[in-house]
Amino acid sequence: MFRISLFKNTGARLGAGIVLLFICIGLFAPWLSPSDPLQIHMEHKLSMPSWQYPLGTDHLGRCVLSRLIYGTRTSLYYSFIVLIVVFAISIPVGLLAGYVGGKIDHLMMRIIDILLAFPSLILSLAIAAMLGPSMKNLLIAFAAVWWTGYARVIRSMVLEIKGSGYILAAKASGTLHLQIVLRHILLNAARPILVLASMEVGTIILSIAGLSFLGLGAQPPTPEWGIMLNDSRAYIQTQPRLMLFPGLAIMLAVLGFNLLGEGLRRSEHDSVTIGKWGFRR
Repeated sequence: MFRISLFKNTGARLGAGIVLLFICIGLFAPWLSPSDPLQIHMEHKLSMPSWQYPLGTDHLGRCVLSRLIYGTRTSLYYSFIVLIVVFAISIPVGLLAGYVGGKIDHLMMRIIDILLAFPSLILSLAIAAMLGPSMKNLLIAFAAVWWTGYARVIRSMVLEIKGSGYILAAKASGTLHLQIVLRHILLNAARPILVLASMEVGTIILSIAGLSFLGLGAQPPTPEWGIMLNDSRAYIQTQPRLMLFPGLAIMLAVLGFNLLGEGLRRSEHDSVTIGKWGFRR
């Protein structure tokens, strides 16, 4: 059990507030949206902000505010799925490689080195393009590539924890290896892993929005921030607000998660910080 002194930092409090706000918006989207985000009203296309449409309408007469609200749900939902799947792969791999060592560690690290030789986003883009444009294929592409960096980070944590005195004492007392891994190593690595995860959500949100903007992620008419940016490209000079609002939503969401992650990192009082295990995206 550990205590995180998160709220001693002003930036962390601000980040936590922003993240909580976006989560609440996503959860209560049906009650917060003033209208159906998919409903087309061509007679109201490109309307300016009004009481009926607080942020105006897009080129198909759809409510921009409603699409932003539902886009929050879409972006956060898929970002958390990517994070869960990536850690479901990287945690067992990192634990196994770091704890067992030897030939297994060497083999896993060489596979990871090969995958890390390519920029993760470019490789994800290539996989998503081969599988076809859809959010499901985009999630598969992210999960297939992004686990490598996390696995290496987790392996570094395990190697450091494995050399601690209490681990050696547990082995000497005859504790089963599985119990050592789950009760001692994994629990002690949980806090740095949580910090790492919180700092990476913003990157995942940006990547999903970017590939959706390119047409490889969510497909129209799904309300999603990247799609909204793509739809509004043709109107950047005449209706710049159509790009401004989804752009601000992405910026605030990424800022919130980055501030939260930085606050969690600063709350670390261990001798080793996440920065030591940083890896290239």
